Amino acid sequence: MNRIRKGDEVVVIAGKDKGKRGVVLKIDREKHRVIVENINMVKRHTKGNPMRGTPGGIIEKEMPFAISNVALWNSVASRADRVGFRFLEDGRKVRYFKSNNEVVDV
Repeated sequence: MNRIRKGDEVVVIAGKDKGKRGVVLKIDREKHRVIVENINMVKRHTKGNPMRGTPGGIIEKEMPFAISNVALWNSVASRADRVGFRFLEDGRKVRYFKSNNEVVDV
């Protein structure tokens, strides 16, 4: 089980976008990279391809960065929080916030 998953709201804790929040769009577990919505935006100069019908120009898109630079956002405490794992009575393994012991996965 992973501490950060696709669809989680995270906050950047290091780098040029420190303090910004966003939703995880994609995770690459092999390279330990994460893509977060509207974070680490770069301008990509692309060449048009008339066979595919794609126009050329300058496109702004998200780039991946290290998964260690994000922390899960705790909406109750309104801050970034560490995540732990625990088993419920029915045997399910769930994530919980370490600061207030609130379960993340319901």
